[in-house]
Amino acid sequence: MKPARRLPLRSRSGSTAAKAAAGSLAVLLALTGCTLFGSSNGGSNGGSTGKADPSIAEAAPEELRNFYSQEVAWTSCEDNLECAKIKVPLDYSKPDGDSIEIAALKMPAEGEKTGSLLVNPGGPGGSGYDFVKDAGATNISSEVRAKYDLVGFDPRGVKRSAPVTCLTDQERDESRAKNYDLSSDAGLAAALADNRATAAKCAEKTGPVLAHVDTVSAAKDLDIMRAVVNDAKLNYLGYSYGTFLGSTYASLFPDNVGRMVLDGALDPSLSNEELTSGQARAFEKAIRAYVEKCLGDDGCPLSGTVDSGVQQIRDVVAAVDANPQRAQDGRLVTGSAFVSGLILPLYNDDNWPLLTQALDSALKGDPSPMLRLADFGADRDPSGKYTSNSAFAFNAINCLDYPMVSDPAAMRAEEQKLRQDSPTLGYFFAYGGTNCQDWPYKSTRTPAPVEYSGSAPIVVVGTTGDPATPVEWAGALRKQLGNASLVTWEGEGHTAYGRSNTCVTDAVDSYLLTGEAPADNTKC
Repeated sequence: MKPARRLPLRSRSGSTAAKAAAGSLAVLLALTGCTLFGSSNGGSNGGSTGKADPSIAEAAPEELRNFYSQEVAWTSCEDNLECAKIKVPLDYSKPDGDSIEIAALKMPAEGEKTGSLLVNPGGPGGSGYDFVKDAGATNISSEVRAKYDLVGFDPRGVKRSAPVTCLTDQERDESRAKNYDLSSDAGLAAALADNRATAAKCAEKTGPVLAHVDTVSAAKDLDIMRAVVNDAKLNYLGYSYGTFLGSTYASLFPDNVGRMVLDGALDPSLSNEELTSGQARAFEKAIRAYVEKCLGDDGCPLSGTVDSGVQQIRDVVAAVDANPQRAQDGRLVTGSAFVSGLILPLYNDDNWPLLTQALDSALKGDPSPMLRLADFGADRDPSGKYTSNSAFAFNAINCLDYPMVSDPAAMRAEEQKLRQDSPTLGYFFAYGGTNCQDWPYKSTRTPAPVEYSGSAPIVVVGTTGDPATPVEWAGALRKQLGNASLVTWEGEGHTAYGRSNTCVTDAVDSYLLTGEAPADNTKC
């Protein structure tokens, strides 16, 4: 009856979709199941070769100097963009051991170049390569694109960069259709057994890299990428989880920070359980905001007050959870799949009409549109092909980054708290510890406030109605960084730059173009 799936602290259907969704998800207004990213792989008919400036490479630790001084071939690809593979150590404690390659994509500056701007769209598990290819030209202002090479990359473990590999597409469909009664010992045992089997497949198919996809290692990769694009300082734009990657970098390499924007911030000091609780409360707030807007629109399938409208959503979620329904394509729609579709449009209020259409259909007995939204969030195309490994990378990275409570009694106590945090969705955020209890590698990090001693100011951006990274986290990160400015957008949805207003755009652009941070506590 109950699915053992925790809703993601991520941006695959978070900031990546939130940034590009205004255009790409709008195509889904007819709920056709179109995907966000294409899959073309360009050729190599040209490009450039770059070698790190000797002075930049010489500043690197001696044992890593070969990586910092490597010669990188940028080849023409993806319709006039450039692609490269950047070599990094598999295990930074053994730099003379095996190496892996990070896939990067460059959108060259359109004017006189200032430097490179490395971009991470979130996740963990989001593809920066795809983000720059498909959304860089529309979500990053032309003024910034004129001055910077935009460099997107797939972090280690993600898609093209030594990817975490676990299940076949058919197995993924089967996994998403499973239901567990976690209130019973038997149901919890069945969920743990399935997760244990999946973890074993991940270890077998992925190999040694599975032990090294943690965020600290990814941040060290960032510094090598900074060097090979010939930047003495890292200029960086990170969304959602990308803010955690960025703040981790700032703590490790404070003197190498250039111009850094962290939008949709995570608070590094919070435990996995505290993050989950914060998200549960924020999504409940977002649902209420959506319902209030829906009730004022023509064609809203909800009725009455905001409270009664929210209750109608709770009722349909409970009905599907208790009795999973068949979509038009014959697949089973569980409560977990239904909720995954439900939350996707909440990441961007431009896509609230999608939720209205899907709810209208569900209330009439057809969950198919909601499943198509869930498919979009899971990177599944209409043919049944999964176009990324983001779900597997998400879990693998989080299991290394966060110790997770997996004691049954503790998880059931957390469930009760989450139900209070979010009466609509709280249950579906529970039991996250089941994902990592039998993971082959234990967590390598203890959550703690980030420390930053660099002289370059960092810009943190928060959104008051952000369901995935509550605005309070942005304020907390700004305080921990110290030398930082906070910009707050009073709006709905996940992240702000590229989808909010000219106040945010002007503040971020001016900083990236001049290095002068906006006034702290700027309200937009």
